[in-house]
Amino acid sequence: MLHVVTWLWGSAYGEHYVRHLAAAVGRNLNEAHRFLALTDRPRFGLGEGVAQYGIQDIGLTKIKGCIARLRLFDPAYQRDLGIKEGDKVLSLDLDLVVTGALDALVTRPEGFSILQGINSNNLCPFNGSVWMLRAGYRPDVWTSFSMDAVNKIPRHEYPDDQGWLYHMMPDAGAYGPSCGVYGFKKLHWPSGDALPDGAKVVAFPGWRDPAKFAHIDWIREHWR
Repeated sequence: MLHVVTWLWGSAYGEHYVRHLAAAVGRNLNEAHRFLALTDRPRFGLGEGVAQYGIQDIGLTKIKGCIARLRLFDPAYQRDLGIKEGDKVLSLDLDLVVTGALDALVTRPEGFSILQGINSNNLCPFNGSVWMLRAGYRPDVWTSFSMDAVNKIPRHEYPDDQGWLYHMMPDAGAYGPSCGVYGFKKLHWPSGDALPDGAKVVAFPGWRDPAKFAHIDWIREHWR
């Protein structure tokens, strides 16, 4: 079974981001799947096909760096979400844009794969916008976690989930431009605004947000 997960907490993003992403996944993924929104908000209507669950460790959402997402490595939390050992779990940033078929991205053999190689000045090569986990794989990513431990590893600006993932699994499988996953205006993005040939997913890390670039034709076409 495949479970597609996104995260919504705080006030930076509206609920329509969940609807946009769920619709885009539905248009571009043939494999049977569940779409889960993990959130700190009361239940809200996202339409048929979106399952809403509460985020564990709400206190971690108050810390910059998406640390709360590490709880997805906890087998007990996986079971609470209806995820069985061995199932595939694809975690997607709320604000990315799906522009092509996703099926090739979810047939990876690795226990864990993550977007890599788009950061230009970051000590960590990982980017948490896109990653996939086999449920039950490396539960120590969660059980070994603490803020004290995260604060001891090298970092660019502040401790974050991708830094901890790199510390724990430096040999993880890689998503990147070679398989159609890009960071908008990041490394390997061609000059200009045009969508690269073969692009399947475009992440918008940091200050980037598709809403800020809605005048670009391919964003207007796919982010809906």
